Amino acid sequence: MSNPIADMLTRIRNAQAVKHPTVRIPYSKFKFNLAKLLEREGWIGEVSVQGRKVRKSILINLKYDEKGEPIIHELKQISRPGQRIYLGKKEIKPVKQGYGIGIISTPKGLLTDKEARQKGVGGEMICEVW
Repeated sequence: MSNPIADMLTRIRNAQAVKHPTVRIPYSKFKFNLAKLLEREGWIGEVSVQGRKVRKSILINLKYDEKGEPIIHELKQISRPGQRIYLGKKEIKPVKQGYGIGIISTPKGLLTDKEARQKGVGGEMICEVW
C-alpha cells in the first residue's frame, strides 16, 4: 500500500456511508495517534487496539447524530506522498471558519490547527475534518 493514511480515511468514509458502527484499520503508530486525536476532538467514538504483533489493528467506533447521520461530513487528505504540504505557523488557517479541524504533523506531535497556532508551530498538513 503506497498511501496508508488515504486508506484509513477512505475506510472511515466508506464505513460511515453504509452506517457501520465500527471500522477496523491495520495498525501503525501514526494512524493510532491520528485516530486518538479524532477521538479527543469528538469526531469519532472510542479507539482501541486489538491483536498482537503482525495482526494488530485499530478498532474505531463511529459516531452518528440523533438522525443517524455521521458526525464527520467530510474527511479530506491534504498532504500526499507525491505532494507534501507544509505550513509555517503563520500560514495555518481555521478549517470551515472554525467548524472543522485541520490535523498537522508537527515536531511536537500530531496537533489540530488551533493547537498548532496556540503553540506557535508549523508542520505537514495531513488532513481536514468537518
